[in-house]
Amino acid sequence: MFFGASDSEVTYGNIYEFTVPVFGQEIGFDVDYTTQREQNLFFVESLKPAQLRNHVEPMLHEVENFFAKWGEEGVVDLKHEFQELLMLISTRCLVGKEVREKMMYGQFLALFDDVEKGLNFVSFMFPYMWTPTNRRRDKARSKLAGILSEIVMARKSSNCVVVHDDDDVLQTLIDSTYKSGRATTVTEISGLIIALITAGKHTSTHTSMWTGACLLSSVKFLEAALEEQTQIIGKYQDRIDYNVLSEMGILHSCIKEAVRMYPPVPTLFRKVQKDISVRTEEGKEYGISRGNTLVNLVVLNGMLPQIYKDPEVYDPDRFRPGREEDKVGGKFSYTSFGGGRHTCAGEAYAYMQIKIIFSHLLRNFELKLNSPFPKPDWSKITPQPKGKVTVSYKRRRLSSNL
Repeated sequence: MFFGASDSEVTYGNIYEFTVPVFGQEIGFDVDYTTQREQNLFFVESLKPAQLRNHVEPMLHEVENFFAKWGEEGVVDLKHEFQELLMLISTRCLVGKEVREKMMYGQFLALFDDVEKGLNFVSFMFPYMWTPTNRRRDKARSKLAGILSEIVMARKSSNCVVVHDDDDVLQTLIDSTYKSGRATTVTEISGLIIALITAGKHTSTHTSMWTGACLLSSVKFLEAALEEQTQIIGKYQDRIDYNVLSEMGILHSCIKEAVRMYPPVPTLFRKVQKDISVRTEEGKEYGISRGNTLVNLVVLNGMLPQIYKDPEVYDPDRFRPGREEDKVGGKFSYTSFGGGRHTCAGEAYAYMQIKIIFSHLLRNFELKLNSPFPKPDWSKITPQPKGKVTVSYKRRRLSSNL
């Protein structure tokens, strides 16, 4: 019912109104449901496989340049490193080159930091309360909208045509039109980009942190991921493209398992639009009245022992051929990226950029987790690792055994 109900039965309602001052007006939960759905389709179109293929090269470029700054050996906080790297990737692939070319990246990063800090439990309950954090959030979002609006208007005025190999999501949104034939406005485009970067960078950073902590705490799966990279190098040398990334099944499962245990959005909400009834597997029927709120505890879904064997154990093999516990468990057994019509449109994009990051790390560095395995910081809406995730590194060059 939660994921499979029709829009006449269950919708988001006004539950996510707290995102309006974060992302801006004229988009998302500030507009009617029909417009909201069309805007979501813009996201789907901009992140479909044909578009994702164009992002591999710029992602690789950002990753290689970022880790080239590391020394021969040293100690870093993965939280800090991933936050900066994923913002670099986001600005390049989602916004394009303008932010970097106009030397605005530092300002962009600082403003987004203030926007992200506005995603907290106080603003969830009281999104318009005039707190210091919310004031900084509103000021930062306004400045970001101004920067993005200037870029959009400059592209529109010059009738910018982005070369296919250098495409970005911003241009896709500029070129998008509603079913009525109306083009997207400057305000809408700016808000959609802020929403996409905030959601994508925020959740991908979270997932990368937990993937790193989990993988570096498991000798078995770290060795398996390294062996997979060795085999891929033997087959493709240093070449990495969309198809090569799709062959990284072990690394994919390592990421997926981290997301099962530590989902970036631990709780989902829906609003009941009319009286409905649900029937359990045992045949019991329950009525749910209109106006009630449905809560899906994603963080518990991934820990159900009747679906996942030893759910508290980090075991990426549970998703590999022969087991596939998420599929055996039935529809919506794995909901870390949502489910049904509301599945996260950026799931494939997230996996792709995180695979690129970890394939580069595994090929070029020996890594060791120095700090204790982190605990989730439940004071955050997205419970990232609490404290630093300290990792020591030493350069090396992984080669094929062939």
